Amino acid sequence: MYGSHSIDAPWGASVFGAASVDAAPDLARLRVAIAETRPKPGEAFEATRGGVNRIRDVLRGHGIPDTAVSTSRLDLKSSWDYGGERKFLGYECFVIELRELDLLESVLVDVVEAGANQVDGVEFDVSAKKELRARARAAAVAAAREKAALYAEAAQVRLGPVVHIKDVDSEQMPNSYRSHRGGGAGGDGDGDLTPGRISVTAGVVVGFSLIGG
Repeated sequence: MYGSHSIDAPWGASVFGAASVDAAPDLARLRVAIAETRPKPGEAFEATRGGVNRIRDVLRGHGIPDTAVSTSRLDLKSSWDYGGERKFLGYECFVIELRELDLLESVLVDVVEAGANQVDGVEFDVSAKKELRARARAAAVAAAREKAALYAEAAQVRLGPVVHIKDVDSEQMPNSYRSHRGGGAGGDGDGDLTPGRISVTAGVVVGFSLIGG
């Protein structure tokens, strides 16, 4: 083993295993913002807040509850134009969590028409990520055991009990580790996102004792 996930004092077989589980997204987070410029700060905030209220009304019309809308940034900036006149920019960014994905296009169109003049993007996700991660972790352990068994057979020894398990953060796995992902549990094996799918990945380092052949 190489890198930060190696075991410092190996006493048997130390192997890395990983797996990915793919699932269709069942929720989306739409990030939009309203920016309004006015000559006075109070007017800028008032105009921005009015736009937010219009958007909330539109979302209620789509059956989206207020609890699914959260403010992520509120700001007020000032600047001077070339004529020496001071302007104030009221800015509010918020996230809309949408669980009816077939409404996404119509919701996006309506919130823009209601005053959202900045769209930062749409993030797709799955609500059962914890369960998917658990499946990926179990498959990663199975991949590590399979790899260790091959090494043991080649070395003419037998695997003993597991004596060490170390979780590897899937977001920090180097490319050299990612190339060793196992398919397992419905994953495609390479960890890439396929169109319309969310890939949840797990990695683990497992240490086995060895028994002479």
